[in-house]
Amino acid sequence: MAFYLSAQTVYLLFLLFFVSTTCGQLYLSIRQSKAVLAHRSRVPAAFLANVSLDEHQKAADYTLAKQRLARYEILFQALLLLVFTLGGGLDLLARLSQKWTHHDIVQGILLIGLFALVNMVLGWPLAWYRSFCLEAKFGFNKMTLATFIADQFKGCLLAIIVGLPLLYIILLIMQILIAANWFGGAWWLVVWLVWVSFSLLLMWAFPKWIAPLFNKFEPLQDDVMRARIENLLQRTGFHSDGIFVMDGSKRSGHGNAYFTGLGKHKRIVFFDTLLKDMQVNEVEAVLAHELGHFAHKHVFKQMIVTFILALIVFAVLGWLLPQAGFYLGLGVHEPSHAMALLLFMLVLPLFTFPFSPLASVLSRKNEFEADRFAAKYAHAEDLIQALTKLYRSNAASLVSDIWYSRFYDSHPGARERIAALQTAIKAH
Repeated sequence: MAFYLSAQTVYLLFLLFFVSTTCGQLYLSIRQSKAVLAHRSRVPAAFLANVSLDEHQKAADYTLAKQRLARYEILFQALLLLVFTLGGGLDLLARLSQKWTHHDIVQGILLIGLFALVNMVLGWPLAWYRSFCLEAKFGFNKMTLATFIADQFKGCLLAIIVGLPLLYIILLIMQILIAANWFGGAWWLVVWLVWVSFSLLLMWAFPKWIAPLFNKFEPLQDDVMRARIENLLQRTGFHSDGIFVMDGSKRSGHGNAYFTGLGKHKRIVFFDTLLKDMQVNEVEAVLAHELGHFAHKHVFKQMIVTFILALIVFAVLGWLLPQAGFYLGLGVHEPSHAMALLLFMLVLPLFTFPFSPLASVLSRKNEFEADRFAAKYAHAEDLIQALTKLYRSNAASLVSDIWYSRFYDSHPGARERIAALQTAIKAH
């Protein structure tokens, strides 16, 4: 027997998760601020030799400023969610799209496009403040206003070129399969397969076609460093499509490194800001850590988990789509296939927030494994030095509230991570 949700049930569940998630996010942010502020006056013992009090206090002040902005963003996003749902915002956008065309799929594309446009424009002031006020205050922003505007334009253009075809295909599949009642109502399975295929295509295309729209990627020129890296790749059995340096300093003073691509088209990318501060042996240790993720198949496992969770999400959407209570309980009186997609994705984060600690603990476990791999194929002492430099140059807080960390931190805390590496040194 099918189980149907009434509008009142949906409304009450929405309010319950809306209030608990919003209050929970604010509470965790306040806890993080209090923890950082309580330790602002002294450098943790593990970092006394490498981090000065001024650097530690800069990191604390930077973290406090980011948390203050985060609380404004939480409240702003909560207000927007209420306006779009119970406030009738989505209904208004649906009526606008209906005035411009009578074609169902085009109406759906217009609805989602209008929502994305409004959401983006309303988010511009906070994005501008983050770059040109908060980041600039602490010396990290390198972006010009022209670059900021160009990034926004390129992002919109990319969303149109990439997103429109996918959205059209999904809405077309939904229209055909639901009307014909094919696959026993499991249209969402076909949509999921399309989404998985599209995601894999994007992962393959990102390093070669998408990333260069925003940054320049040049082959690593340092012969000594290249030889050291190639030797590490050979020892670990890793094959890549090249070692590249990205002009991260074009936008920010933060340093980082990452892998991108699929199969034989994997690329190693270093931010130019990272190479500026690191010695060759430290860069090798950072790369060994990243290689550890591939050696332990973290990327593949994470991708599989993501696809499985997406399948569950699409299945839940398939159950909710024909239920009038789903729309009415969330303040929507203009149901459609596109509205179901938009409404569901809009409220989904409220219901998944309680599961954040599970994702975070799995991610931190992977980071510890990658660190142990780096200690095996490089030197743990070099990785400690590299991480300390990254903490210092990125003004990353060396202190974190335990509950904030459980919900948000994908990487272990600085003290826990250094302690684990020191243990690996002793064991070796």
